[in-house]
Formats: sequence, structure tokens, C-alpha cells
Amino acid sequence: MTTILPTDENNTPIPALRLRDGGAHKINVTATSARNSVAFDAGTRIISLYAPVAMYVRQGDASVVATTSDHYLPAGSSLDIAIGGEEAAHSSFLATLRVDTDGILYISERN
Repeated sequence: MTTILPTDENNTPIPALRLRDGGAHKINVTATSARNSVAFDAGTRIISLYAPVAMYVRQGDASVVATTSDHYLPAGSSLDIAIGGEEAAHSSFLATLRVDTDGILYISERN
């Protein structure tokens, strides 16, 4: 299999993605749902999240709203998630809602 990814000593591809210039985002996580103010780039397929406080998150379009029924991200966690692909719809926004403490969600676009 041909790949442009770096490989380990067994010639197995290492799934490495670079940080996209201009692709750093912060969302204030409070008791009211909030989302990124600038849409993710259409070419971005993966975003990396760092959550210093516990929160709920939901992907979607410019009208997305997070609720307590959405995906739980524990405090201190990091997560990489797909926001689109060749045959998947692209999610340009991510909404957040705090569990109990206000904080900030840090997002890095990767490609």
C-alpha cells in the first residue's frame, strides 16, 4: 500500500496530521450552549479537542445547540473527532455546554 504518511520501523503508516494554520479555536463553556464563531475550514476532516472542564459537545451546522443529552467529555480529556470526509457530510461547528464548572474548550483543526 502506498502512503504519504510517515512509517514506523515495520513500515506501518503512522496516522499523523498537521495543525492547520489559522485553525485554532476556543469556545467559552458555560451554562448556556455556545459554538465556535468561525466555521471550520471545508478541507478540515479531523479536529482535536482539549477539555479542561467537563462538558457536553455536539457537532452540526451554524444552528447547532448542545444539551445534556449530547456526548460527555470528562475534565482533562483530549479527543480527536472526524468532522467530515469524502462521503460524509461536513460539520462546520461544535457546540458546548458545561456540566458544572465554566471553562474553555480548545480546538485544533487538523489536516
